[in-house]
Amino acid sequence: MDKQPITVLKKLFEAGELSEELVTYLRADDRKGVQKLIKTYENQKRKEEMLEKNFMDMCYYEERGYASGCEYIAGIDEAGRGPLAGPVVAAAVILPRNFKLLGLNDSKQLNEATRTKFFNIIKEQAVSYGISIIGSQKIDEINIFEATKLAMHDAINQLNLKPNHILIDAVELRGLSCSSESITKGDAKSISIAAASILAKVTRDEMMKELHSEYPNYGFNSNVGYGTKHHIDSLMEHGVSPYHRRSFAPVRNAVHY
Repeated sequence: MDKQPITVLKKLFEAGELSEELVTYLRADDRKGVQKLIKTYENQKRKEEMLEKNFMDMCYYEERGYASGCEYIAGIDEAGRGPLAGPVVAAAVILPRNFKLLGLNDSKQLNEATRTKFFNIIKEQAVSYGISIIGSQKIDEINIFEATKLAMHDAINQLNLKPNHILIDAVELRGLSCSSESITKGDAKSISIAAASILAKVTRDEMMKELHSEYPNYGFNSNVGYGTKHHIDSLMEHGVSPYHRRSFAPVRNAVHY
């Protein structure tokens, strides 16, 4: 086989057309550019294998449910329990049994671009999903934990198919019409919960960006409502917005400042 120009080999690699047979042949090619390309190829393969393994590990709870006879398994998660401002958002999602999205993980572990990309994929491929938003006034009225559970119940009720089993991130829900289990750090252990975490976080982050345009003093576009130093200082300087949670101590202190 004649030696191919490195530029051609790079184009094959970028197009995903660098075959194992060709790589085996290229190992004997002593050109530095070729050896560098092989190293990059091998690193990519190792990363893909790791992502594949991680994804399979995160299918454990779903596969166990399918094996026990469940047809539809829903994952539930929330975003926004800790911030001083903005809503708490919960999402419920039923993924198809053959769903595959390498790199899917707890939304907090992914960058914004990846979250947005995965958000669109999940919404497009999901069997069904629901997203519930509970505002700051309701949070103040019933407390954040009860508001979180309310949002989760509402997200489940939005599903157009009734799940046979529900996987929930770290919260126990009562009054469900099917079996459920609460999984600590479930957004890193279950693909369904991870998918729900992405739907919830991206939805909430976009809402906080919109609130920033209305109330730019607090930096909602960057802190998404969390109590950063800038946020606390702004509360003391500018007072409380209609979207702040007055039952939370830093906001309550600012009200009486």
